[in-house]
Amino acid sequence: MTRRLLYSIESNSQMLDGGAMFGNAPRSLWENWVKPDKQNRIPLKCRCLLIKDGNKRILLETGIGAFFSPKYKSRYGVQENEHMLLKNLEKMGLSHTDIDVVVLSHLHFDHAGGMLSAWKKGQQHELLFPNAIYVVSQSAYDRALSPHYRDKASFIPELQSLLIQSKRLELVSGAESQALGPSYRLRYSDGHTPGLLLTEIPSSQGPILFASDLIPGRAWVHRSITMGYDRFPELLIDEKMNVLNELVQNNGRLFFTHDMDTAMARITKDEHGRFGSTHNQPLLQAFEI
Repeated sequence: MTRRLLYSIESNSQMLDGGAMFGNAPRSLWENWVKPDKQNRIPLKCRCLLIKDGNKRILLETGIGAFFSPKYKSRYGVQENEHMLLKNLEKMGLSHTDIDVVVLSHLHFDHAGGMLSAWKKGQQHELLFPNAIYVVSQSAYDRALSPHYRDKASFIPELQSLLIQSKRLELVSGAESQALGPSYRLRYSDGHTPGLLLTEIPSSQGPILFASDLIPGRAWVHRSITMGYDRFPELLIDEKMNVLNELVQNNGRLFFTHDMDTAMARITKDEHGRFGSTHNQPLLQAFEI
């Protein structure tokens, strides 16, 4: 049996408006989960998941990275100047050239910006991970090519053409990816953005789901909590409940991309039907599954 090890790796972090992150939930509720600053912003991780699957290195997400110019870096609350994903990979003795597969749940900049080199005045961005197959859902790719005015600012215009030009882009629409192999189950969600790709990682201890912005952190495990960035909030709630019920039934866990304190947790459900989390793990360091 192939040995799989999980590592949580941080990309650049953000400060974003708390009201936008919690949709129609009042501040009096959500500030019990996370404290805002004087500008009403809350801290957010952009966390990635590295899987060492035998000799294969799989990276789920690349985070926001450091591609923004200073103007937009300030606007979107990006905290660090360096490309933190690359720096944190280096701490593990790895380069972006060592990654075999990069899976992008969708192409919003806070999940795919780390695909690009850091901003330098007068220089064009370069596409990183030159030896990797890039896995993106067909629907998410189509949305990025033709976004609605509502979410146009969430995409990086040059990224899609760079992915195509690489000739290493695998667009998926089914339950499997050729680059990942049949052990990994692919699922899809449309509530946050059309074609959001959810990767289910096989484990003898119950499935682990990389749910990305369907459930970005522990606070969003609550049934009615959505983000202002979600395109179809009611659909998202239905999708979320289906995922959570299945995880509870199968003793599964969620990996969180944006939670400040928790990388992975097991999902629970009480006698009143309320979902929660337990076995909260702040860091995954050679976590064997």
